[in-house]
Order: sequence, then C-alpha cells, then structure tokens
Amino acid sequence: MTLDPPTAPAGDRRPVLLDREKHRHWRIDPTAGSAFAREATSVPVAAAEFADACKEYAVAFSRDANRQVVPVAMLGLRRAENLFVNAEGRWTGRYVPASVRRYPFLFASLPGQNSVGVCIDGAFTEVDAPAGESLFDESGQDTPFLTRTIAFLTRYQQELKRTEQFCQRLDQAGVLNEMQARADLVDGRSFNIAGLLVVDEKKLMALPDAVALALFRAGEMHLVSLHLASLSNLQTLVDGVAARQSAIIPAPRP
Repeated sequence: MTLDPPTAPAGDRRPVLLDREKHRHWRIDPTAGSAFAREATSVPVAAAEFADACKEYAVAFSRDANRQVVPVAMLGLRRAENLFVNAEGRWTGRYVPASVRRYPFLFASLPGQNSVGVCIDGAFTEVDAPAGESLFDESGQDTPFLTRTIAFLTRYQQELKRTEQFCQRLDQAGVLNEMQARADLVDGRSFNIAGLLVVDEKKLMALPDAVALALFRAGEMHLVSLHLASLSNLQTLVDGVAARQSAIIPAPRP
C-alpha cells in the first residue's frame, strides 16, 4: 500500500485583510492550541528552521501548485491525520513550526497592488477570547501584540525568500529524487511512502566543484545535511501510525 502525504499548510483557508474598524474589538488567544492543524499531514518549514525541525520531524521537499520546490515537515502518513496534535488540540512536539505559530495571521498579496498586507484566516472562529490579546487599542492603533505579530510575520517572510532561493538551487542542480521508502508496522502491515522529494546523495557527490562550492559557501550544504539526517524521523511517524491502530487510508499525492 502506498501512502502519499499531502502538503497543504494548516489553516489559511480564507485570508481576509486585517481591518482597523472591522476587527477593532477582536481578541486572539495565542495559547488557544493547534486544533486547526489536526488534519495537516505536513506543513512548510523555512531553511532557518531546519536545525530545530530535523530533531523530531522528517524534513522533505514537495512541489507547490506552481511546481516550485518547498521544504515541508512531515506530520503524518495518512489522510487528514497529524500525529503531533493530540485529542485536546495541543501540539505535542517540542518544536512548533513557524507556519503553525503564526496562525491565524499571514501576509497575502493585495488585489491589484504590488504589495502584501497582514491578513487573518477568515475561517478562524476564536476571535473573542476572554483572555485574548487585542489587535487594536481604543484609538484604532496597533497594540504591542499586533506589532510583535507583524514583526514575526516579516522575519518569516524574509526566511521564506531565502528558502525559495535555496530550493531553486537544489532543483536546478538536479539532485532531488522522489522518495521511495518502505515502512513495516509491528502488526505485520507494510506500505510504501512516496510523493515527496529527497536529496540523492550520489547525485550530490557528483556535482561539479563550482556548484558544490557555491552551495557550501552559501551555508546550504549544511541544510542538505540536516535534511538527510532528519529522514530517520520517518520511523517516529511509522510508530505513531501503528500506535493508533486505525485503518490505513492513503493520502492524496501533493
């Protein structure tokens, strides 16, 4: 049986531009949990996150809707199952990816403009938390909470740009292959994991000296090493699937 984990990011189903009047009285609880990511079998990660993410997630690559290569942290192997969100909607991993931490906020392109704006997921419902943080003060100005949020989004967006360049270089170097891995469950079931991309070490070693040196000088050869080391965490996902002992339903290809 082949399981193909999808790569849809958690949340962000309906981005709505943040409005000082419309959202004046909204209060967001940053400790509300991660139930929104319960069905995310993978989420994007930036290159700056590899060092932390590789310690407990398998970091692989996928192609987005525009066929661009993006790195993702694998969170599950079956359709709509995130093994890192528990029954109470809490994230169980030590490191929480930035794409999850920023929710429900994101930057999105403004219609008809060559710029981006701060948006909030229109599907987010917890907007009146008693212990939540206000977005705007009585005069309609940004609160310290919103200011910190925008600063975080800005840093994250910058890291995504760096990550995009890294992935383009890997793609152009031709070192990415589709993952082909076999997983054996303790109950005797076995299946193949496919649909994602990993760096082929033989192709990496065969790169022309100039290309390899450029990756090294950019600090990106280290990122490749972290990616390859992280693949040992696939066993954690296999163990998690076995522990839940429910029927295996293959996930769609990314």
